[in-house]
Amino acid sequence: MALRVIIMTLIVAGILGGLYWFDRFRDNAIADFFANNKPPPTPIAIAPTRVEDVPRYLYGIGTLAAVRQVTVAPEVAGRVTDIFFEAGAQVEANVPLLQLNDRTERADLLALRAQARLAELNLSRAKELLERQAAAKATVDQHQAQLDEINANIQKTEAQISHKLVRAPFAGRLGIRQVDIGQFLSAGTPIVTLTDLSRLYVNFTLPEQARSELEVGQRAEITNDAFPGRVFAAKVTAIEPQVSADTRAIRVQATMDNPEQILLPGMFANVRVLLPPQPNAVTIPETAVDFTLYGDSVFLVREQDGPEGEKALTVERVPVKTGRRFGDRVVILSGLKPGDRVAASGQIKLSSGAAVTISEAEALTPPATLPLN
Repeated sequence: MALRVIIMTLIVAGILGGLYWFDRFRDNAIADFFANNKPPPTPIAIAPTRVEDVPRYLYGIGTLAAVRQVTVAPEVAGRVTDIFFEAGAQVEANVPLLQLNDRTERADLLALRAQARLAELNLSRAKELLERQAAAKATVDQHQAQLDEINANIQKTEAQISHKLVRAPFAGRLGIRQVDIGQFLSAGTPIVTLTDLSRLYVNFTLPEQARSELEVGQRAEITNDAFPGRVFAAKVTAIEPQVSADTRAIRVQATMDNPEQILLPGMFANVRVLLPPQPNAVTIPETAVDFTLYGDSVFLVREQDGPEGEKALTVERVPVKTGRRFGDRVVILSGLKPGDRVAASGQIKLSSGAAVTISEAEALTPPATLPLN
């Protein structure tokens, strides 16, 4: 029995010892594997920092308005007898647009002209009699007053006749016709809109903090969703001398040429007023910055000597302070200096101390930016 117990004890001890040895062997093998198995360098796109003048803008949202736009309407009442325009036509200044019935006024004008001729004859006879001392001076004055009164009525009737012919007050494009022949119009009844599309106002607002940098004559760039990618030039022409107490915003008006007449009054406009650029700013591609709630950072590329004397590239995460963005680049206020190189793509695979290689194929193509001039 004692021999059996000894044999069983030796067998159990052998099994436990073998398990312990296997566990230590496995741990050492795993440690050796990871110690000798280095991952290959991560391919990334590298971008150097750039020192350049950074454009500055004041951004606003506005509405386009015509420099000259009216709703054409008659000054007097009357029935429409003729319409001389087509909807949407381009017309010149003083072109007849609509004729109201003026027969009564023209008949009155003929009667007044006949009365004027008679009054002229009576005045002429009275003057001849006065020269022969056969009439009184009061008679001549009376006939002169009658002639003057008739001439005044003639001018009044001619003005009424001219009001019955509605003309374009300026050159522009007509809108949709709102009347028909035979329709009786009251004074002020809308006939058609007339808009001069050659020049437009851009009315927009800016926060009151922008007043110190805002001046009349500054250039502005206008973009519109109807024409993506196009930039229209304008110039600041007026600044409201009061700040809105409700919004604390300043109303600004810019004027722009519209030679193609593709922009229309009432359209939405994105406005940016050009300011003097920020000189000698350090910039990098926006894709190189890792923006997080805990701060912004970049992977700075460093060059080190390898085990065989060759140059090896590694990266280190560096916190940075970013400034304004423009186009595909961002200003770095602190954390980098001119000449530094950063990882512009592939950062998701990186960590501090990781080996990297340059891969031009992974470099991102920057988007098109708006020109400064």
